[in-house]
Amino acid sequence: MVRVNRIRFSVALVITALLAVVALVAGCTVGGSSGGGQAAAPTTEAAPVAQVTYTPGPDATDVAPTAPISVSVTGGTLQGVALTTADGRAVTGSLDPSSTTFTVGEPLGYGATYTWSGSAVGTDGKTVPVEGTVTTVQPSSVTSVSTNIGDGQTVGVAAPIILTFDDVVADKAAVEKAITVTTTPPTVGSWAWLPDEQGSRLHWRPQNYWTPGTAVHVDAKLYGVNYGDGAYGESDVTLDFSIGRNQVVIADATSHRMQVVRDGETVMDIPVSYGQGNEDRNVTRSGIHVVTEKYEDFLMSNPPYYENVRERWATRISNNGEFIHANPLTTGVQGSSNVTNGCINLSTEDAQTYFQMAMYGDPVEVSGTRIDLSAADGDIYDWAVDWATWQSWSALA
Repeated sequence: MVRVNRIRFSVALVITALLAVVALVAGCTVGGSSGGGQAAAPTTEAAPVAQVTYTPGPDATDVAPTAPISVSVTGGTLQGVALTTADGRAVTGSLDPSSTTFTVGEPLGYGATYTWSGSAVGTDGKTVPVEGTVTTVQPSSVTSVSTNIGDGQTVGVAAPIILTFDDVVADKAAVEKAITVTTTPPTVGSWAWLPDEQGSRLHWRPQNYWTPGTAVHVDAKLYGVNYGDGAYGESDVTLDFSIGRNQVVIADATSHRMQVVRDGETVMDIPVSYGQGNEDRNVTRSGIHVVTEKYEDFLMSNPPYYENVRERWATRISNNGEFIHANPLTTGVQGSSNVTNGCINLSTEDAQTYFQMAMYGDPVEVSGTRIDLSAADGDIYDWAVDWATWQSWSALA
């Protein structure tokens, strides 16, 4: 009897314990608070709908100072946007009519950091800051350029456009792409890179002589252009000039004469003396020369023949030392013999008359000698190069 009673009691205790466990589990599942109610769901705030985009990207570095720079927004509008310098000056810029894009309107400086400010307000009323920086490239050097023709100048029909750089340009194609030549009337022409000297030389010449009265505009947007090897353009260059009358010198060494033809009419036909052919250095070069300089008085030297001789009414036609000038010592043979040291000698009266009518860029067409004008003879030998070869010297050919 006792053993049966003990077994029943133990079973009852087990059942009671199991029921207690079930009750505890059920209580944990349903509860969640001391009050017995359900737990509150966590809340997540919706992201702003305004999306801001930077060109170039936010905190961009090594940016070219002339690169397109802007900030824009979708799903909202921009307010109070500015790009400012380190000293707080806002660079020029404009906001489009929809107030969704702000575009910088001026070139930036080299090696500088600019800061974005302002905000974008979304259609949901939420604000997104406009922030970040733009840091421009720091060149290892900047390259300047000079022109052979002055702004507003009138030149002769053979004048090339010459851009002379103060250093060698590595990326010549990039530079050439940045320059445009506009002419009225339209003129066929081409750029050509001549061999580098202290710096690079870029020449533009028409296929044929300029049409008299042509208006020429050169727009060289060189600031910010990467010249290669760490060099960049120092500044933009613009140039406006015009072409004058068509005056050509016809200089035939075999005739010992020289004609000046203006707009188809011969205005001078005079006896002269050309360079004698005893030495190559004394031969007047055949080919199209270009008038570049004029001096009422000029000291000329050609050792061992002479040094520092004063010559009058000297018109330079080549950088190799060729001039058209007065030489009273050769007056007796002018028109009959070539006895000079490379120059074209005239009487004093004829030299002065020609001097006064000569203009930068006038062509002087020399023929009848045994040596042709070439690159060895100076800076302007452009017309000695045939047109196909000239075009091939373009970096974009």
